Amino acid sequence: METVDIPILSLLIAFILFAIPLSLSRIFHIGLGKDLLYATLRMTIQLILIGVFLKYLFVWNNTLLNIAWLAIMILVAVFSAVRSASMKVGKVLLPAYISFFTSTFLIVLFLNMVVIRLDYVFDARYLIVLGGMLLGNSLRGNIIGISAFYKNIKKDTKKFLYTLSLGATFSETIMPYLRESVHLALKPTLASMATMGIVALPGMMTGVILGGTSPEVAIKYQIMIMIGIVVSTICSVFFTIFLTLRSCFTRMGTLKTDIFI
Repeated sequence: METVDIPILSLLIAFILFAIPLSLSRIFHIGLGKDLLYATLRMTIQLILIGVFLKYLFVWNNTLLNIAWLAIMILVAVFSAVRSASMKVGKVLLPAYISFFTSTFLIVLFLNMVVIRLDYVFDARYLIVLGGMLLGNSLRGNIIGISAFYKNIKKDTKKFLYTLSLGATFSETIMPYLRESVHLALKPTLASMATMGIVALPGMMTGVILGGTSPEVAIKYQIMIMIGIVVSTICSVFFTIFLTLRSCFTRMGTLKTDIFI
């Protein structure tokens, strides 16, 4: 059974629903209108453009082109994560990109080769879609984890330096902050996993079912992607922190203040 198409006119009618939050914002002086309209307009334009591009990307299904597009997706995600963490892009962009690309690309390849067992592991429908889901769902965790690590060290500068002065190694000193950042990074994903299937139907499962696939297959894909999201989040947080240490700390082990915006 194919998914029922939505006519353009019907889709435009869906925008009428925005009258509710806009009215509430106006009545209670929340000031949400401009931000909501801007975000909606940007989302609509971006999705239309990506929809057109993906249509041709799936038709061409070229290995180099597919990998290049995934690399661009990762670059945008890294830029967003670094900016949201209130850190200067030029200081940590390259190491953060290496960590994001490594964790995302290798996990997607593993899923395609070992779990789904595709004959063509660089198939755009799987490489791009699964890579996008890993990035989209792990991005929030990465922002939280990376931001918490450096901001907590900055906040505890005196305690951090005191620990170093007592003879603790640099690795020993940063370890509590690393543990906390990983815990914080995983909290949103773990909270989502705990209620998945009972409180809410997850995005990938819903999409696969609407695509005409049986619920049994959809569940398998959802479990697979959630495992990938957790592993991707942990790996990218670890890799990003370790690869940015040299850029963010001096040779004496003190945090550089010029890394923050």
